[in-house]
Amino acid sequence: MAINVNPTRMELSRLKRRLKMAVRGHKLLKDKTDEMVRRFVLLVRKNMQLRVECEGALAAAMERFSNARAFMGDASINEALYYPVKNSEVLVGTKNIMSVYVPTIEQVQTDQEVELPYSFAFSSSELDGAVIDLSSLLTKLIELAEIEKSCDMLADEIEKTRRRVNALEYVMIPEMETSIRYIKMKLDENERGNLVRLMKVKDMLEQDRA
Repeated sequence: MAINVNPTRMELSRLKRRLKMAVRGHKLLKDKTDEMVRRFVLLVRKNMQLRVECEGALAAAMERFSNARAFMGDASINEALYYPVKNSEVLVGTKNIMSVYVPTIEQVQTDQEVELPYSFAFSSSELDGAVIDLSSLLTKLIELAEIEKSCDMLADEIEKTRRRVNALEYVMIPEMETSIRYIKMKLDENERGNLVRLMKVKDMLEQDRA
């Protein structure tokens, strides 16, 4: 591998400073990666738990909707669900996880009672149960959306940070260490060459005196 550096003491000092900064940056990035992975694992576990709960509840609600559709028909179902059961507001913001700004979604007025917007005379109890179940599931669905987006953003940042760590560990730091060894070798050769020349000059002077 060809080394394109100027073998001087000034360049040696500069490379040593850069190497020291690179080693320190590598440690900081590696510590950051480890902590992000720890946070990511916690979020993934919570995400899996919420997803299982939500998918189970959604499957049960869909089954109730199917039973209600079989009893009432599509037209009656569509008419009954034309108006919303309740209004829901959310506050959207961000929070910082290891310098990654992930979204926060907070539901407002979660204690609002569910009011079924249709007459019970021509509706099925299966429809009532499905609507109530889905309404109560809304908070978990919002939380699941927040956690899944946070997991995606953390995963992207972990991948980027790992690439930087690998670039420092396997490319930049070894190249600087190789350049430092090369400069030291060249400086040692120059010192030995100067010493040999001085000894020759001394020998010549002694011969002239003799």
